[in-house]
Formats: sequence, structure tokens, C-alpha cells
Amino acid sequence: MRLLLVEDDAALSAQLRSDLERAGFAVDVAANGIDGEALGDTEPYDAIVLDLGLPGRPGLEVLSHWRQRGNAVPVVILTARDAWHEKVDGFRAGADDYLGKPFHTEELVARLLAVTRRASTRTVGPLQAPGLTLDEQRQTVTDAAGNEHTLTGTEFRLLRYFMLHPGQLLSKSRLTEHVYDYDSDKDSNVIEVYVNRLRQKLGKDIITTHRGQGYMFGERH
Repeated sequence: MRLLLVEDDAALSAQLRSDLERAGFAVDVAANGIDGEALGDTEPYDAIVLDLGLPGRPGLEVLSHWRQRGNAVPVVILTARDAWHEKVDGFRAGADDYLGKPFHTEELVARLLAVTRRASTRTVGPLQAPGLTLDEQRQTVTDAAGNEHTLTGTEFRLLRYFMLHPGQLLSKSRLTEHVYDYDSDKDSNVIEVYVNRLRQKLGKDIITTHRGQGYMFGERH
């Protein structure tokens, strides 16, 4: 999954970006409200972590603009403003969750997984597909025979995106947009390499190729 982190504290932003990438997310960063609002409107993020005290444009105003334009991307507010009435203002502006600083990264990751799970209408618990269970903390997948497979960072992000969208035809460009961050070399042909790696680990029919259109997960014959 691909996240946008809108945070003006450079040290916190760098540390949090590193932590979130280790947790299996592709992460873009904006250091002010204007850039954050623009990225949130133009890039296909799976979730956004939004500070409120931002230079250029306050976080609540950014969030309100997104919602007014029909942008329903899940948003977790991460801020030092954690009084009850400030949380109410955040939820009224359209936030999906609210976490006060200081915080534990593990809690932020858990909240991000919860809001993205709700957005994809997933049920609670481990991410599962017929014959597969994905461990999102250890970034491993267990097959129907009980064999556990370790995944690289890109393999993990790609498989998680497939498992969140079973039975959907996903183009290479869409997969690229959700697996890599903004600064990465987005060569969509590389997706084919990682799809083949997943097939080698989990079986060749786990992902079906639709020539000229993309891939479909969970279309076993």
C-alpha cells in the first residue's frame, strides 16, 4: 500500500517514513499543507497520515477540502492537539482516525491497517485469501499446506494489494502506483518480474495474466 505522510517536523518525518517503509508501506512525504493537499488530490494513495499544525495551510483545512471534493481516501490525523474538542473537530472534518503525539509507531501502523481494512470492506483479523494467509507484521505468507514464505518488501506490498482486491482486473500501471512511492522508478514492466516471483513461491495460477489488460488475483481454474 502507498501512503502520504504530511508532516512539517523534518526529523519526525524522516524517522516515521523509515518506520512505515519497514512496516511494508511505500511512503511519500509532504512538508506543508499546500503540497500535501495537492498530492492527496492527484496521487492514488491508500491512506494519508496528516498533521494539523502545518505551514502554508492547516491540516483541518486540507482535510476539509479533500472531503468537499469527494476525496474519500482514509485519513489518520497525527497531532499534538489531542484535547477532546480538537478530536471532535478532526472527525467532523472527515478524519477516519485520530492519534495524539507522542505515539508509538506500532499503534499508528495498527490504525492505518484498520482504516484501510474498513475502506476495502475487509473483515477484522489476518488478511486471507483461499489457501493463503498474510502476516502483515512479519511480512510472510502461509500457503494451504502450511508452508511459510518470506517476502521481500516489494513482493509483500504487491501481494497485499492483490489480496485486498481479489477478483479485480488490475493494470500494471495501477499496481505500480500503489506499490512504489512517488520518487521510485515506476517501470511497470518490473511488476511482471515480481508477479512471476510470487507465482514461483505460491503457484503459477495464483495470479492470472489478462493479456493487454493486467492481472487478476484469486481467479483459480
